[in-house]
Amino acid sequence: MKDVQLDPDEESTYECFGCGTVVRAAAPGACPDCGANMRNRQTPIE
Repeated sequence: MKDVQLDPDEESTYECFGCGTVVRAAAPGACPDCGANMRNRQTPIE
């Protein structure tokens, strides 16, 4: 598996763990809809 090089200032697609909202942002922090944590979709979940 190839390591992903992430640039924190580059916009990426993020998905909410709580409600599934998808946003495109540099670093969204919390979900704009429900406030839950977001994950970068480019980073694999193990």
